[in-house]
Amino acid sequence: MGPGEGRLDVARVRGLFPGLSDGLVHAEGSAGALLPENVVLAVAQAMRVPVADRGGVFPASARAEGLVSSARTAVADLVGGVSTGVVLGPDPSRLTWTMARALARTWRPGDEVVVSRLDHDANVRPWVELASRAGVAVRWAEVDIETGELPDWQYDELLGPRTRLVALTAASSAIGTRPDVAAIARRAHAVGALVYVDGTHAAAHDLLDVRALGADFLTVAADMWCGPHVGAVVAGPELLAELEPEKLLPVSDRVPDRFESGGHAFELLAGVTAAVEHLASLDDLATGTRRDRLRASMAAVAAYERGLFDWLDQALRAMRHVQVIGSAPHTTPTLSFTVAGMRPRQVAHELSRRGICAWDGDLSARELFDALGANEEGGAVQLGLMHYNTAEEVGYLVDAVAALRPR
Repeated sequence: MGPGEGRLDVARVRGLFPGLSDGLVHAEGSAGALLPENVVLAVAQAMRVPVADRGGVFPASARAEGLVSSARTAVADLVGGVSTGVVLGPDPSRLTWTMARALARTWRPGDEVVVSRLDHDANVRPWVELASRAGVAVRWAEVDIETGELPDWQYDELLGPRTRLVALTAASSAIGTRPDVAAIARRAHAVGALVYVDGTHAAAHDLLDVRALGADFLTVAADMWCGPHVGAVVAGPELLAELEPEKLLPVSDRVPDRFESGGHAFELLAGVTAAVEHLASLDDLATGTRRDRLRASMAAVAAYERGLFDWLDQALRAMRHVQVIGSAPHTTPTLSFTVAGMRPRQVAHELSRRGICAWDGDLSARELFDALGANEEGGAVQLGLMHYNTAEEVGYLVDAVAALRPR
C-alpha cells in the first residue's frame, strides 16, 4: 500500500454529511455529491457578513477579493495548477463554451479538432458547434463498444498538422472508463495541438495533476467532489493571456478575470475552498501542505472506493438478468447497467421504492450511448459510489438489483 491507503474512517466521514440523515442509499454520486457540514457552514458564514463586488476600498469588497483568491488557490491545490491560471464560473459547461469561443477565434478553415464519443456532451457540443461555424473539420475518437475503452492508438490516425485541439475526458461519468490521457496528450502535443481535458468526474476519485495529464486546459466541478455548483477551468496563465474571450467592457483585462464575465456567487466560492479542505482532511493522519494532505487523502479514498466497487461490479456481472456496460480495466467507482425485460426508468423507480437513489437515461453521454445502441431502450441505470458509501449499502444494492424482475 502507498501512503495514506486504507486510512479512511468511513464512520467518521459519514458523520460529516447531514444529508445522510434521510436514511436513503445515495448511489447517485457520479452526477453530484452530497455536501459535508463544513461546506454548508462556509457558505452560510459568507452570507452572514457584508460582501460586495470586488474592486472597492472598503471591507466588504476586500472580503469578496479574499473569497475569490482562496477559491482559486484551493482549486489549484486540488489539480496541481497555479492560482493565476484558475478561471471560475457557474459550471464547466458554460466555462467550456467561453473557452471554445476564444479558441475558435484562432482557427482557420481546414483546421481540425478531435473529440471523443466517450465524453459528456459538455466536452463535445461546444467544439462541434464552434468548429462548424469556423469551417473546421471535426474528427471522432471512437469507443470500443465491447470494453468501453478509448484506445489511444487511434489518435495516430486522427491527428495531423492541422489539428488545433483535442478534447477528451479524464474519466467517463457514465461508465467510469479512464482513458490514458497522458499518452493521448503526448501525441497531440507532437503535432502542435492543444489538449482540453474534462476532469469533472475524475477529480472526485483520484488526485489529478494537470501537468502529468498533459492537459493544457482542465475542467473541474465542485459539486462532484462535495462542493457547491461552481466550475473551474485550469490552464497556464501564459496560455490564457494569448486568448481573447468575449466579455463586457467593464470586465478586467487581467488573466484569469477576463474569462469571468458576469461576476461570482461569492458565498459559493467559500464552499469551494471548504470542499477542497474536506477532501484534504479525509485522512486525518496526513500532514504537510494542502497538496500533500490531498495526496494522502485521495489515495485513501481510491483504495476504499475500489474495494466497494469491485464487489458491486463483480456481483452485478454475475447476475444473468443484468448487463453491465463495458469492461475497461481502469475505471472510477461508477457503472451503468440494464436489466432484461425492464426499461431503465422502471429499474430506477423500483430502486427508489427500496430507498436507493440511482440515475437513468443517457447521463448526458449522448454520443456514447448512441454508439452503444443503448438510447433506443432508454439508456441505462447508473450507480456511482463515493467515499461516504458503506459496505452495508453495497450489500443492500446488490440484493435490490438481484430481486428485480419485470412485472
